[in-house]
Amino acid sequence: MAHSLAKISSMRQAFRELHHQAGCFLIPNPWDVGSARYLQGLGFKALASTSSGAAWSMGLPDNRLPREAVLAHLAELVNATDLPVNADFEGGFASDAEGVRESVRLCVATGVAGLSIEDSTGDPASPLRPLDEAVARMKAARAAIDAAGGEVLLVGRAENFISGRPDLADTITRLQAYAEAGADVLYAPGLTSREQIAAVVVAVAPKPVNLLVGAASELTMDDIAALGVRRVSVGGALARSAWGGFMRAALVLQEQGRFDGFANAASGAQLNGFFNAFRDSQ
Repeated sequence: MAHSLAKISSMRQAFRELHHQAGCFLIPNPWDVGSARYLQGLGFKALASTSSGAAWSMGLPDNRLPREAVLAHLAELVNATDLPVNADFEGGFASDAEGVRESVRLCVATGVAGLSIEDSTGDPASPLRPLDEAVARMKAARAAIDAAGGEVLLVGRAENFISGRPDLADTITRLQAYAEAGADVLYAPGLTSREQIAAVVVAVAPKPVNLLVGAASELTMDDIAALGVRRVSVGGALARSAWGGFMRAALVLQEQGRFDGFANAASGAQLNGFFNAFRDSQ
C-alpha cells in the first residue's frame, strides 16, 4: 500500500505530537515489512528503522548499504504500516553539507516522519567530524526539511560513546550545537548510566532526548521516564535477537544434526493468523 500525501502529513503530525506530550514513549526498530507490521499489531505508536538490521537482512555489514538501497528500504517501511517512521539515516550519505542536503531531500520524499544525522566518520583514527563541519551538515539537513514543508523531525546524533570517544562534556557540547543548528530531537547512543542520561536531558532541555537501549538493562521505561527522556529506541537489538535464535538453531543443525533449536520457534499458525488479520484490516 502506498500512502497518500494527506496520510503522510497526518503520520508526521502524530509523530510530532508524541514528542510534545508528557512522559516517555518507545519506538522499536523493525528491519523489514513483517517485523514492522508485527510491531504495529502490538500497539506501538511509532517505529524507527535500523541501519544495522536492514544491512544484515541484505547480507551486508552495518553502514555498507548504498543510499539508493536505504531510500528504497525506508519507503517500504513507511508504506508497510500506519505508523510514523523515524529514519536511521546514518551520516547523510554525503561527504559535504550540500550532499547531505540532497540526501535529506530524498529521504523526506520517502514519507518518513523523522530522520537522524550522525557526526561519526567511520575512521577509527578520527572517528568524529570536527564540530563546525558537523554543524554545517546539520544546518543543511534542516534546510532540506524546511524546504519540503518542515513537517519531518530532525534528530541530531553525537556518536562519542559508540565511536571510542566517551567524553560526556564533548557529547553535550555537540548536542547543544546541533540543537542550535535546528535539530528537534537530540540523541547520544551509548549512554548507560543514570548520571550521563540525566546530564544530557538537562543540558539540551527543553528539546526532547532519545535514549538507545540496545542490550539488557536494569533500567525500566519508568526509570527512563523519571530521568526526563522523551523517547527510547532499541537500534538493532530486535534484529540481533532474531538472528540469535536463527544462528543457534542453524548451528545445532550443522554441528549436531539435531533439531532441538526449533523448540522455541514461533507457531506458523500464529504468524499466518496475525498477517491474515493485518491484511484484512487494511
